[in-house]
Amino acid sequence: MRRIMLFAAIALSMAAPAVAQTDPGGQVAAQQEAMKPLAILDGAWRGPVWTMDRTGKRHDLTQTERVGGFLDGSVKVIEGRGYDAEGKVSFNAFAVISYDPAAKTYSMRSYAGGSKDDFPLTVRPDGFSWELKAGPGVVRYTAVVKDATWVETGEFLMEGQPPRKVLEMSLKRVGGTDWPAAGAVPPK
Repeated sequence: MRRIMLFAAIALSMAAPAVAQTDPGGQVAAQQEAMKPLAILDGAWRGPVWTMDRTGKRHDLTQTERVGGFLDGSVKVIEGRGYDAEGKVSFNAFAVISYDPAAKTYSMRSYAGGSKDDFPLTVRPDGFSWELKAGPGVVRYTAVVKDATWVETGEFLMEGQPPRKVLEMSLKRVGGTDWPAAGAVPPK
């Protein structure tokens, strides 16, 4: 009897996760649909960017971005690189944009400078925006993509003070990219 009870308990514990799973086809379809407005980002981009560090010092770079869909278009991946005047990479970041159909929200997970952070993302027909906490304030990044141009600004916002621009980027689409989907390791 003890063996039968043990077997029944094991069988039930294995079945519970299968019953709890949602329809993956429906999830993926909703995520793919939600990524459609971000298709304007797909490709390779290049252009000038300036940033202001915490001390107020300005840094001018050449920024590149490569953007593409992954997991059958259910997520968007982005790699950004900033090159100094000598061509050395002085900034490098990687991000994954995803959509949660149950919550009806977008999020961006970013990796840069040895850190990872998660940010809510607001998607609009002409681009996106997101915010990050910066001491007693926040930095709001707003991107507008139109006619193969990606313009993004960052503003430091703190209660009782006027917004202060801390980033301005103006990229031109320089081509398509098959990244990250291309180059997968084949089975044979």
